[in-house]
Amino acid sequence: MSALVVIPTFNEAENITGIVRAVLALEPQFDVLVVDDGSPDGTGDLVEELAREISAAPRIHLLRRAGKLGLGTAYLEGFRFALAHGYDAVCEMDADWSHNPEDLPELLAPVESGAADLVIGSRYIGGVRIMNWPLSRLILSWSAGVYTRAITGLPVSDVTAGFKCIHRRVLETLDLDRIRSNGYSFQIEVNYRAWTAGYRLHEVPIVFTERTEGTSKMSKGIVREAAWKVWELRLRHILRRL
Repeated sequence: MSALVVIPTFNEAENITGIVRAVLALEPQFDVLVVDDGSPDGTGDLVEELAREISAAPRIHLLRRAGKLGLGTAYLEGFRFALAHGYDAVCEMDADWSHNPEDLPELLAPVESGAADLVIGSRYIGGVRIMNWPLSRLILSWSAGVYTRAITGLPVSDVTAGFKCIHRRVLETLDLDRIRSNGYSFQIEVNYRAWTAGYRLHEVPIVFTERTEGTSKMSKGIVREAAWKVWELRLRHILRRL
């Protein structure tokens, strides 16, 4: 099964070379697509340099965007790239080492075997698996899950997880043009749309480690968007059924 790992970036020069090398070293093989939002620190240039340097260059792809257009739109471009280039599965992953590349085969395996259509790397299966987060951030994340599940019924413990693997049939079915979320609510929306379309969601435990290089992209606007998005998703689903 051919798999593409989509990595959105903005000012990830400290991390991008190492993370791409780590993904390319995995078995089974994964290709990489970096979607860079015009990083002024030269992240995109480093990806190009790496592609020229190593023999696996055909497995490294780069999409340069004019500016900081957001996480959701970066993943949507990655999904469309994967579909256009014939990949069977698409993985989402952060560039900051909060997601361990060595977990990617565990995410891919249920998709490849046919046991699941969308697999989530969960921070909350079998206990809390988060390193170096302040208590306030942990409470916010946990509360978001409780809030989302109460409103939508989504059977997922880690609703905002950004480490996942999706079979192409899911992306072919979902109308990508209708997905408008652009922060952590993007993850909720993709999960919810896949679940309500009848696809099988599965979670596997991972350890999430807070970044040690660069700066977090979390903001109050992202939290507000997620809080409203779950109501919109639920109401739209009810209206469609009616």
